[in-house]
Amino acid sequence: MKTTHPTVINSHTGFRTLARALTVVENDLPGSADLLRGLHFDRNVPIIGVTGPPGAGKSTLVNALINELVFPNKKVAVLAIDPTSPFNFGSLLGDRIRMAGHFNHPGVFIRSLATRGALGGLSAKTIEMTDMLRAAGFDYVLIETVGVGQSEVEIAGLADITLVVLVPEGGDEIQTIKSGMMEIADAFIVNKADREGADVFANNLKKMAGQKEEAVPVFKTIASQSRGIADVVEFIRSHASSKNSRKEFLLAEKAYKLIQQKRMSGIGRAKLQQAIAEAADKPDFNLYKFIEQY
Repeated sequence: MKTTHPTVINSHTGFRTLARALTVVENDLPGSADLLRGLHFDRNVPIIGVTGPPGAGKSTLVNALINELVFPNKKVAVLAIDPTSPFNFGSLLGDRIRMAGHFNHPGVFIRSLATRGALGGLSAKTIEMTDMLRAAGFDYVLIETVGVGQSEVEIAGLADITLVVLVPEGGDEIQTIKSGMMEIADAFIVNKADREGADVFANNLKKMAGQKEEAVPVFKTIASQSRGIADVVEFIRSHASSKNSRKEFLLAEKAYKLIQQKRMSGIGRAKLQQAIAEAADKPDFNLYKFIEQY
């Protein structure tokens, strides 16, 4: 039985059709290139990146942000990036469970995406699927990264607004924050602010963020109780309407990733692992000779 795929994604596209189209693009099925080439962006939809270390409560925060952003009569899409195991290339895809309360909301669309072994957690597929969501008529597109490796920094190459979520522990862990995260943050969110040391942590963070050319705001939230969320949403709305000074940088980063994917097409990690396992058994194996065939 021949399967037909939608050739146009626009603001009138239904969620079911959008889900099928995303699957086509994610798996490089026939018609995926036509879908991407046919994307049309009739308005500027802000891409909001939510990143930070594991355990910071990013999914809970995104859940709380959705509650505010959909009101009144807005449409919100969430692309949750889940870690792919480097050993079995599987993914947990657990964010759907944490955001289960929004599944039946007519204005909310949630999709999980595996990192597919991308070094920083953001694959070219993330870019393609984000653009599809932008073209589908949503008012906001949120991307939650895995928060490991370089993904905190790489999100700056995709998002118009980058929220870095941190958790207070004792107040002195501020020194452990990577300089890259300081550079890419449009706002810091100290989540779980009811923990001991939250005020000290937030104040130290404000001092560091204030040293930048343009001061970066610091918000305190308790996402599980939706406390402090309104201030974050107000920041997102005001920031989304301003002109993005990083537009050229964002486009160049996205283009680089997509060109890289095209040039590496056909070289999957799983097949590469199998091929190198066979070659490594030979007594004259040399890694550099091995890679020349690619």
